[in-house]
Amino acid sequence: MTKHRALVVDDEPDIRELLSITLARMDVDCETAADMAEAEALLHGGAFDLCLTDMRLPDGNGLDLVALVARRYPRMPVAVITAHGNMESAITALKSGAFDFVTKPVDLKDLRNLVQQALRLRGAPDPTSRTLIGAAPSITRLRQTIAKLARSQAPVYISGESGTGKELVARLIHDQGARASAAFVPVNCGAIPNELVESELFGHRKGSFTGAVADKPGLFQAADGGTLFLDEVAELPLHMQVKLLRAIQEKRVRPLGAEDEIPVDCRILTATHKDLAALVEAGEFRQDLYYRINVIEVCVPALRERREDVPLLVEHFLARKSAELGVAAPRLDDEAAAAIARYDFPGNVRELENILERALTLCDNDHIRLADLRLQRVAAGGAAPVAAEPAAVPSPAAASPPPAGGAELQAYLDDLERQRIIEALEQTRWNKTRAAKLLGISFRALRYRLQKLGIE
Repeated sequence: MTKHRALVVDDEPDIRELLSITLARMDVDCETAADMAEAEALLHGGAFDLCLTDMRLPDGNGLDLVALVARRYPRMPVAVITAHGNMESAITALKSGAFDFVTKPVDLKDLRNLVQQALRLRGAPDPTSRTLIGAAPSITRLRQTIAKLARSQAPVYISGESGTGKELVARLIHDQGARASAAFVPVNCGAIPNELVESELFGHRKGSFTGAVADKPGLFQAADGGTLFLDEVAELPLHMQVKLLRAIQEKRVRPLGAEDEIPVDCRILTATHKDLAALVEAGEFRQDLYYRINVIEVCVPALRERREDVPLLVEHFLARKSAELGVAAPRLDDEAAAAIARYDFPGNVRELENILERALTLCDNDHIRLADLRLQRVAAGGAAPVAAEPAAVPSPAAASPPPAGGAELQAYLDDLERQRIIEALEQTRWNKTRAAKLLGISFRALRYRLQKLGIE
Protein backbone atom coordinates (compact mmCIF):
# COMPACT_ATOMS: atom_id res chain seq x y z
CA MET A 1 0.00 0.00 0.00
CA THR A 2 1.41 3.41 -1.04
CA LYS A 3 2.08 5.73 1.87
CA HIS A 4 0.74 9.26 1.90
CA ARG A 5 3.18 12.14 1.46
CA ALA A 6 2.94 15.61 2.98
CA LEU A 7 4.87 18.84 2.44
CA VAL A 8 5.48 21.06 5.48
CA VAL A 9 6.55 24.67 4.84
CA ASP A 10 7.71 26.76 7.81
CA ASP A 11 10.78 28.85 8.57
CA GLU A 12 10.94 27.61 12.18
CA PRO A 13 12.98 24.38 12.47
CA ASP A 14 11.17 23.38 15.68
CA ILE A 15 7.77 23.57 13.99
CA ARG A 16 9.01 21.57 11.00
CA GLU A 17 10.38 18.90 13.34
CA LEU A 18 7.20 18.76 15.43
CA LEU A 19 4.98 18.38 12.38
CA SER A 20 7.30 15.81 10.79
CA ILE A 21 7.29 13.63 13.92
CA THR A 22 3.50 13.89 14.26
CA LEU A 23 2.93 12.97 10.62
CA ALA A 24 5.41 10.10 10.80
CA ARG A 25 3.43 8.63 13.70
CA MET A 26 0.37 8.78 11.42
CA ASP A 27 2.32 6.79 8.80
CA VAL A 28 2.68 9.83 6.53
CA ASP A 29 6.01 10.54 4.85
CA CYS A 30 7.07 14.15 5.17
CA GLU A 31 9.21 16.59 3.19
CA THR A 32 9.98 20.01 4.67
CA ALA A 33 10.82 23.42 3.25
CA ALA A 34 11.90 26.64 4.97
CA ASP A 35 10.62 29.09 2.35
CA MET A 36 8.51 29.53 -0.79
CA ALA A 37 11.34 28.82 -3.24
CA GLU A 38 12.23 25.51 -1.59
CA ALA A 39 8.54 24.57 -1.40
CA GLU A 40 8.01 25.25 -5.12
CA ALA A 41 11.02 23.10 -6.00
CA LEU A 42 9.71 20.19 -3.92
CA LEU A 43 6.20 20.52 -5.38
CA HIS A 44 7.64 20.47 -8.88
CA GLY A 45 9.74 17.41 -8.13
CA GLY A 46 7.17 15.08 -6.59
CA ALA A 47 3.54 14.31 -5.82
CA PHE A 48 2.09 15.19 -2.39
CA ASP A 49 -1.24 14.36 -0.77
CA LEU A 50 -1.23 17.33 1.60
CA CYS A 51 0.56 20.63 2.17
CA LEU A 52 0.91 22.48 5.51
CA THR A 53 2.31 26.01 5.30
CA ASP A 54 2.96 28.85 7.70
CA MET A 55 1.29 32.17 6.89
CA ARG A 56 4.58 34.09 7.15
CA LEU A 57 7.52 32.92 5.05
CA PRO A 58 10.90 34.64 4.52
CA ASP A 59 10.35 35.13 0.79
CA GLY A 60 6.57 35.40 0.57
CA ASN A 61 3.19 34.83 2.12
CA GLY A 62 1.52 31.52 2.85
CA LEU A 63 -1.48 32.75 0.84
CA ASP A 64 0.76 32.88 -2.24
CA LEU A 65 1.52 29.20 -1.74
CA VAL A 66 -2.19 28.46 -1.25
CA ALA A 67 -2.91 30.16 -4.58
CA LEU A 68 -0.08 28.33 -6.32
CA VAL A 69 -1.26 24.91 -5.08
CA ALA A 70 -4.88 25.69 -6.02
CA ARG A 71 -3.76 26.67 -9.52
CA ARG A 72 -1.25 23.90 -10.27
CA TYR A 73 -2.39 21.04 -8.01
CA PRO A 74 -6.16 21.56 -7.52
CA ARG A 75 -6.72 18.13 -5.93
CA MET A 76 -4.15 18.69 -3.18
CA PRO A 77 -5.55 20.07 0.11
CA VAL A 78 -3.41 22.85 1.58
CA ALA A 79 -3.77 24.02 5.19
CA VAL A 80 -2.24 27.09 6.79
CA ILE A 81 -0.62 27.62 10.20
CA THR A 82 -1.63 30.95 11.76
CA ALA A 83 -0.70 32.89 14.89
CA HIS A 84 -2.90 32.20 17.91
CA GLY A 85 -5.97 34.43 17.98
CA ASN A 86 -5.43 35.77 14.47
CA MET A 87 -8.82 34.72 13.17
CA GLU A 88 -8.78 37.37 10.45
CA SER A 89 -5.79 35.80 8.71
CA ALA A 90 -7.31 32.33 9.07
CA ILE A 91 -10.53 33.49 7.41
CA THR A 92 -8.53 35.18 4.64
CA ALA A 93 -6.73 31.88 4.03
CA LEU A 94 -10.01 29.96 3.83
CA LYS A 95 -11.42 32.47 1.35
CA SER A 96 -8.25 32.08 -0.73
CA GLY A 97 -8.88 28.33 -1.07
CA ALA A 98 -7.14 26.79 1.94
CA PHE A 99 -8.59 23.49 3.12
CA ASP A 100 -8.38 24.42 6.82
CA PHE A 101 -6.08 26.03 9.37
CA VAL A 102 -4.32 25.32 12.68
CA THR A 103 -3.03 27.89 15.15
CA LYS A 104 0.29 28.23 16.97
CA PRO A 105 1.10 26.76 19.40
CA VAL A 106 -0.05 23.73 17.42
CA ASP A 107 -2.53 21.47 19.19
CA LEU A 108 -1.50 17.98 18.08
CA LYS A 109 -5.01 16.54 18.38
CA ASP A 110 -6.38 19.29 16.12
CA LEU A 111 -3.50 18.71 13.73
CA ARG A 112 -4.17 14.97 13.54
CA ASN A 113 -7.88 15.61 12.88
CA LEU A 114 -7.00 18.06 10.11
CA VAL A 115 -4.58 15.62 8.47
CA GLN A 116 -7.10 12.76 8.62
CA GLN A 117 -9.80 14.92 7.01
CA ALA A 118 -7.40 16.13 4.32
CA LEU A 119 -6.29 12.61 3.41
CA ARG A 120 -9.91 11.46 3.23
CA LEU A 121 -10.61 14.31 0.85
CA ARG A 122 -7.61 13.37 -1.28
CA GLY A 123 -9.01 9.88 -1.70
CA ALA A 124 -12.65 10.86 -1.91
CA PRO A 125 -14.63 9.66 -4.94
CA ASP A 126 -16.27 12.02 -7.38
CA PRO A 127 -19.63 13.62 -6.47
CA THR A 128 -22.51 11.31 -5.56
CA SER A 129 -25.69 10.76 -7.49
CA ARG A 130 -27.53 13.46 -5.51
CA THR A 131 -27.36 16.59 -7.63
CA LEU A 132 -29.04 19.84 -8.58
CA ILE A 133 -31.54 19.50 -11.41
CA GLY A 134 -31.11 22.14 -14.08
CA ALA A 135 -29.04 23.37 -17.01
CA ALA A 136 -29.36 27.12 -16.49
CA PRO A 137 -26.01 28.99 -16.34
CA SER A 138 -26.66 29.95 -12.70
CA ILE A 139 -27.11 26.29 -11.72
CA THR A 140 -24.03 25.23 -13.71
CA ARG A 141 -21.99 27.84 -11.82
CA LEU A 142 -23.53 26.72 -8.52
CA ARG A 143 -22.51 23.10 -9.15
CA GLN A 144 -18.95 24.24 -9.87
CA THR A 145 -18.90 26.32 -6.68
CA ILE A 146 -20.17 23.39 -4.62
CA ALA A 147 -17.36 21.19 -5.95
CA LYS A 148 -14.79 23.79 -4.88
CA LEU A 149 -16.34 24.33 -1.45
CA ALA A 150 -16.45 20.58 -0.82
CA ARG A 151 -12.66 20.59 -0.91
CA SER A 152 -12.46 23.04 1.97
CA GLN A 153 -13.38 23.08 5.65
CA ALA A 154 -14.37 26.76 5.58
CA PRO A 155 -17.73 27.77 7.05
CA VAL A 156 -20.22 28.47 4.25
CA TYR A 157 -23.27 30.73 4.40
CA ILE A 158 -26.00 29.72 1.93
CA SER A 159 -28.44 32.50 1.05
CA GLY A 160 -31.58 32.40 -1.03
CA GLU A 161 -35.35 32.55 -0.86
CA SER A 162 -37.41 29.89 0.89
CA GLY A 163 -37.82 26.75 -1.17
CA THR A 164 -34.83 27.26 -3.47
CA GLY A 165 -32.93 24.20 -2.21
CA LYS A 166 -30.47 25.58 0.34
CA GLU A 167 -30.42 22.33 2.31
CA LEU A 168 -29.72 20.36 -0.87
CA VAL A 169 -26.73 22.62 -1.54
CA ALA A 170 -25.49 21.99 2.02
CA ARG A 171 -25.89 18.22 1.58
CA LEU A 172 -23.96 18.31 -1.69
CA ILE A 173 -21.09 20.20 -0.07
CA HIS A 174 -21.03 17.51 2.63
CA ASP A 175 -21.44 14.56 0.24
CA GLN A 176 -18.59 15.66 -2.01
CA GLY A 177 -16.15 16.45 0.78
CA ALA A 178 -13.86 14.66 3.20
CA ARG A 179 -16.64 14.24 5.78
CA ALA A 180 -19.03 12.39 3.49
CA SER A 181 -18.79 9.14 5.47
CA ALA A 182 -19.77 10.92 8.71
CA ALA A 183 -23.09 12.44 9.76
CA PHE A 184 -24.85 15.35 8.10
CA VAL A 185 -27.02 16.93 10.81
CA PRO A 186 -29.57 19.51 9.61
CA VAL A 187 -31.14 21.82 12.21
CA ASN A 188 -34.00 24.26 11.66
CA CYS A 189 -33.12 26.94 14.21
CA GLY A 190 -36.51 28.58 13.81
CA ALA A 191 -38.34 25.40 14.84
CA ILE A 192 -36.66 25.11 18.26
CA PRO A 193 -38.26 27.04 21.14
CA ASN A 194 -35.87 29.71 22.49
CA GLU A 195 -35.69 28.10 25.92
CA LEU A 196 -34.55 24.78 24.41
CA VAL A 197 -32.01 26.01 21.85
CA GLU A 198 -28.96 25.68 24.12
CA SER A 199 -29.91 22.18 25.24
CA GLU A 200 -30.58 21.06 21.65
CA LEU A 201 -27.31 22.42 20.28
CA PHE A 202 -24.95 21.64 23.17
CA GLY A 203 -26.76 18.89 25.12
CA HIS A 204 -27.46 18.69 28.85
CA ARG A 205 -26.70 16.66 31.94
CA LYS A 206 -29.27 14.79 33.96
CA GLY A 207 -30.98 17.10 36.46
CA SER A 208 -29.72 20.32 34.82
CA PHE A 209 -33.34 21.54 34.49
CA THR A 210 -36.86 20.27 35.12
CA GLY A 211 -37.50 17.36 32.77
CA ALA A 212 -33.83 16.52 32.20
CA VAL A 213 -34.17 12.92 33.37
CA ALA A 214 -31.04 11.69 31.59
CA ASP A 215 -27.88 12.94 29.91
CA LYS A 216 -28.50 14.03 26.34
CA PRO A 217 -25.82 14.80 23.74
CA GLY A 218 -26.38 17.92 21.66
CA LEU A 219 -26.49 18.35 17.91
CA PHE A 220 -22.87 19.54 17.83
CA GLN A 221 -21.87 16.17 19.27
CA ALA A 222 -24.18 14.33 16.87
CA ALA A 223 -22.33 16.01 14.00
CA ASP A 224 -18.85 15.31 15.42
CA GLY A 225 -16.60 14.33 12.51
CA GLY A 226 -19.28 15.41 10.04
CA THR A 227 -21.27 18.51 9.11
CA LEU A 228 -23.72 20.62 11.14
CA PHE A 229 -26.16 22.55 8.96
CA LEU A 230 -27.84 25.42 10.82
CA ASP A 231 -30.83 26.38 8.69
CA GLU A 232 -32.65 29.67 9.41
CA VAL A 233 -29.73 30.74 11.60
CA ALA A 234 -31.17 34.27 11.72
CA GLU A 235 -33.85 32.97 14.10
CA LEU A 236 -31.36 32.30 16.90
CA PRO A 237 -31.84 34.61 19.89
CA LEU A 238 -28.96 37.02 20.56
CA HIS A 239 -27.79 35.28 23.74
CA MET A 240 -27.41 32.02 21.80
CA GLN A 241 -25.53 33.77 19.01
CA VAL A 242 -22.77 34.56 21.52
CA LYS A 243 -22.53 30.92 22.60
CA LEU A 244 -22.65 29.67 19.02
CA LEU A 245 -19.77 31.97 18.06
CA ARG A 246 -17.64 30.62 20.89
CA ALA A 247 -18.46 27.00 20.03
CA ILE A 248 -17.46 27.56 16.40
CA GLN A 249 -14.22 29.37 17.25
CA GLU A 250 -13.08 27.12 20.08
CA LYS A 251 -14.46 23.86 18.65
CA ARG A 252 -15.72 23.01 22.13
CA VAL A 253 -19.17 22.97 23.74
CA ARG A 254 -20.36 22.88 27.32
CA PRO A 255 -23.59 20.90 27.88
CA LEU A 256 -26.07 22.43 30.29
CA GLY A 257 -25.19 21.37 33.82
CA ALA A 258 -21.69 20.19 32.88
CA GLU A 259 -18.51 21.52 34.48
CA ASP A 260 -16.17 20.76 31.58
CA GLU A 261 -16.27 21.53 27.88
CA ILE A 262 -16.34 18.79 25.26
CA PRO A 263 -14.22 19.03 22.07
CA VAL A 264 -16.19 18.76 18.84
CA ASP A 265 -15.01 18.60 15.26
CA CYS A 266 -17.72 19.47 12.78
CA ARG A 267 -17.91 21.67 9.72
CA ILE A 268 -20.47 24.48 10.04
CA LEU A 269 -22.80 25.35 7.17
CA THR A 270 -25.53 27.95 7.70
CA ALA A 271 -28.48 29.30 5.75
CA THR A 272 -31.39 31.69 5.97
CA HIS A 273 -33.88 33.30 3.60
CA LYS A 274 -33.44 36.63 5.41
CA ASP A 275 -30.92 39.37 4.65
CA LEU A 276 -28.29 38.77 7.35
CA ALA A 277 -26.34 41.93 6.51
CA ALA A 278 -29.49 44.01 7.04
CA LEU A 279 -30.12 42.24 10.35
CA VAL A 280 -26.57 43.09 11.45
CA GLU A 281 -27.20 46.74 10.58
CA ALA A 282 -30.42 46.65 12.60
CA GLY A 283 -28.64 45.13 15.59
CA GLU A 284 -30.66 41.92 15.36
CA PHE A 285 -27.74 39.66 14.45
CA ARG A 286 -24.23 39.81 15.89
CA GLN A 287 -21.64 41.21 13.52
CA ASP A 288 -18.84 38.98 14.84
CA LEU A 289 -20.93 35.84 14.29
CA TYR A 290 -21.94 37.07 10.84
CA TYR A 291 -18.30 37.38 9.75
CA ARG A 292 -17.44 34.01 11.30
CA ILE A 293 -20.14 32.01 9.50
CA ASN A 294 -20.00 34.07 6.30
CA VAL A 295 -16.44 33.15 5.33
CA ILE A 296 -17.82 32.16 1.92
CA GLU A 297 -21.34 33.00 0.72
CA VAL A 298 -23.25 30.96 -1.83
CA CYS A 299 -26.49 32.33 -3.27
CA VAL A 300 -29.08 29.84 -4.56
CA PRO A 301 -31.12 31.39 -7.41
CA ALA A 302 -34.90 31.67 -7.32
CA LEU A 303 -36.77 29.40 -9.72
CA ARG A 304 -38.24 32.37 -11.63
CA GLU A 305 -34.64 33.37 -12.43
CA ARG A 306 -34.02 30.07 -14.22
CA ARG A 307 -37.32 29.34 -15.94
CA GLU A 308 -35.60 27.20 -18.57
CA ASP A 309 -35.15 24.55 -15.85
CA VAL A 310 -38.87 24.22 -15.07
CA PRO A 311 -39.55 21.47 -17.69
CA LEU A 312 -36.61 19.42 -16.36
CA LEU A 313 -37.86 19.77 -12.79
CA VAL A 314 -41.42 18.89 -13.81
CA GLU A 315 -40.20 15.70 -15.49
CA HIS A 316 -38.02 14.83 -12.48
CA PHE A 317 -40.72 15.32 -9.84
CA LEU A 318 -43.48 13.57 -11.80
CA ALA A 319 -41.23 10.56 -12.45
CA ARG A 320 -40.25 10.33 -8.78
CA LYS A 321 -43.73 10.78 -7.33
CA SER A 322 -45.25 8.35 -9.82
CA ALA A 323 -42.64 5.74 -8.97
CA GLU A 324 -43.52 6.12 -5.27
CA LEU A 325 -47.19 5.46 -6.11
CA GLY A 326 -46.42 2.66 -8.55
CA VAL A 327 -48.26 4.36 -11.43
CA ALA A 328 -47.26 5.60 -14.86
CA ALA A 329 -46.02 9.18 -14.91
CA PRO A 330 -48.66 11.56 -16.33
CA ARG A 331 -47.84 14.47 -18.62
CA LEU A 332 -49.03 18.07 -18.65
CA ASP A 333 -51.41 19.03 -21.44
CA ASP A 334 -50.52 22.08 -23.53
CA GLU A 335 -52.59 24.53 -21.50
CA ALA A 336 -51.15 23.29 -18.18
CA ALA A 337 -47.59 23.35 -19.52
CA ALA A 338 -48.02 26.92 -20.79
CA ALA A 339 -49.44 28.09 -17.46
CA ILE A 340 -46.73 26.52 -15.35
CA ALA A 341 -44.07 28.04 -17.64
CA ARG A 342 -45.47 31.52 -16.85
CA TYR A 343 -45.98 30.95 -13.13
CA ASP A 344 -44.00 33.10 -10.66
CA PHE A 345 -43.23 30.29 -8.15
CA PRO A 346 -43.10 32.47 -5.01
CA GLY A 347 -42.34 29.24 -3.13
CA ASN A 348 -39.67 28.22 -5.66
CA VAL A 349 -38.71 24.56 -6.24
CA ARG A 350 -40.52 23.39 -3.10
CA GLU A 351 -43.75 24.94 -4.37
CA LEU A 352 -43.33 23.32 -7.79
CA GLU A 353 -42.92 19.92 -6.13
CA ASN A 354 -46.05 20.45 -4.02
CA ILE A 355 -48.07 21.62 -7.05
CA LEU A 356 -47.12 18.52 -9.02
CA GLU A 357 -47.75 16.17 -6.08
CA ARG A 358 -51.26 17.61 -5.72
CA ALA A 359 -51.88 17.51 -9.48
CA LEU A 360 -50.81 13.88 -9.59
CA THR A 361 -53.59 12.96 -7.17
CA LEU A 362 -56.24 14.96 -9.02
CA CYS A 363 -55.55 14.13 -12.65
CA ASP A 364 -57.40 11.55 -14.76
CA ASN A 365 -56.28 9.49 -17.75
CA ASP A 366 -52.60 10.22 -17.23
CA HIS A 367 -53.04 13.85 -18.25
CA ILE A 368 -52.59 16.81 -15.93
CA ARG A 369 -54.96 19.62 -16.85
CA LEU A 370 -54.72 23.30 -15.96
CA ALA A 371 -57.36 22.92 -13.22
CA ASP A 372 -55.33 20.08 -11.65
CA LEU A 373 -52.42 22.46 -11.02
CA ARG A 374 -54.49 24.88 -8.91
CA LEU A 375 -52.09 27.73 -9.49
CA GLN A 376 -52.84 30.79 -7.39
CA ARG A 377 -51.31 33.30 -9.77
CA VAL A 378 -49.03 33.41 -12.79
CA ALA A 379 -46.13 35.65 -13.67
CA ALA A 380 -46.32 38.60 -16.02
CA GLY A 381 -47.71 37.19 -19.21
CA GLY A 382 -51.30 38.22 -19.18
CA ALA A 383 -52.95 35.12 -17.76
CA ALA A 384 -55.46 35.56 -14.97
CA PRO A 385 -55.32 33.57 -11.75
CA VAL A 386 -56.44 30.01 -12.28
CA ALA A 387 -59.71 28.99 -10.71
CA ALA A 388 -59.72 25.38 -9.62
CA GLU A 389 -62.55 23.13 -8.61
CA PRO A 390 -62.51 22.48 -4.86
CA ALA A 391 -61.26 19.21 -3.48
CA ALA A 392 -63.63 16.84 -1.78
CA VAL A 393 -63.82 17.85 1.87
CA PRO A 394 -65.64 16.13 4.72
CA SER A 395 -68.85 17.85 5.69
CA PRO A 396 -68.30 20.10 8.71
CA ALA A 397 -71.63 19.06 10.11
CA ALA A 398 -70.57 15.43 10.16
CA ALA A 399 -67.26 16.11 11.84
CA SER A 400 -66.55 16.66 15.48
CA PRO A 401 -65.20 20.11 16.39
CA PRO A 402 -61.43 20.47 16.72
CA PRO A 403 -60.25 19.65 20.23
CA ALA A 404 -59.32 22.50 22.53
CA GLY A 405 -55.74 23.06 23.54
CA GLY A 406 -54.19 24.03 20.19
CA ALA A 407 -54.11 20.64 18.42
CA GLU A 408 -52.22 20.87 15.15
CA LEU A 409 -54.47 21.79 12.25
CA GLN A 410 -52.88 19.36 9.81
CA ALA A 411 -53.32 16.40 12.16
CA TYR A 412 -56.96 17.40 12.69
CA LEU A 413 -57.60 17.64 8.94
CA ASP A 414 -55.87 14.31 8.34
CA ASP A 415 -58.17 12.69 10.92
CA LEU A 416 -61.24 14.16 9.18
CA GLU A 417 -60.04 12.94 5.79
CA ARG A 418 -59.20 9.48 7.15
CA GLN A 419 -62.65 9.21 8.77
CA ARG A 420 -64.47 10.21 5.55
CA ILE A 421 -62.43 7.86 3.35
CA ILE A 422 -63.00 4.90 5.68
CA GLU A 423 -66.74 5.65 5.71
CA ALA A 424 -66.80 5.65 1.88
CA LEU A 425 -64.83 2.40 1.75
CA GLU A 426 -67.17 0.74 4.23
CA GLN A 427 -70.23 1.91 2.25
CA THR A 428 -68.80 0.37 -0.92
CA ARG A 429 -67.50 -2.76 0.86
CA TRP A 430 -63.97 -1.58 0.23
CA ASN A 431 -64.41 -1.26 -3.53
CA LYS A 432 -61.87 1.49 -4.19
CA THR A 433 -63.22 2.45 -7.62
CA ARG A 434 -66.74 2.99 -6.24
CA ALA A 435 -65.38 4.69 -3.12
CA ALA A 436 -63.44 7.19 -5.25
CA LYS A 437 -66.61 7.98 -7.22
CA LEU A 438 -68.58 8.41 -3.99
CA LEU A 439 -65.92 10.80 -2.67
CA GLY A 440 -65.85 12.77 -5.91
CA ILE A 441 -62.16 12.18 -6.60
CA SER A 442 -60.18 10.13 -9.09
CA PHE A 443 -59.05 6.58 -8.35
CA ARG A 444 -55.44 7.84 -8.52
CA ALA A 445 -56.23 10.50 -5.90
CA LEU A 446 -57.82 7.92 -3.61
CA ARG A 447 -54.87 5.58 -4.00
CA TYR A 448 -52.46 8.39 -3.12
CA ARG A 449 -54.46 9.41 -0.05
CA LEU A 450 -54.72 5.83 1.19
CA GLN A 451 -50.95 5.58 1.04
CA LYS A 452 -50.39 9.01 2.59
CA LEU A 453 -52.79 8.37 5.48
CA GLY A 454 -51.59 4.82 6.08
CA ILE A 455 -54.94 3.19 5.37
CA GLU A 456 -54.61 -0.43 4.32
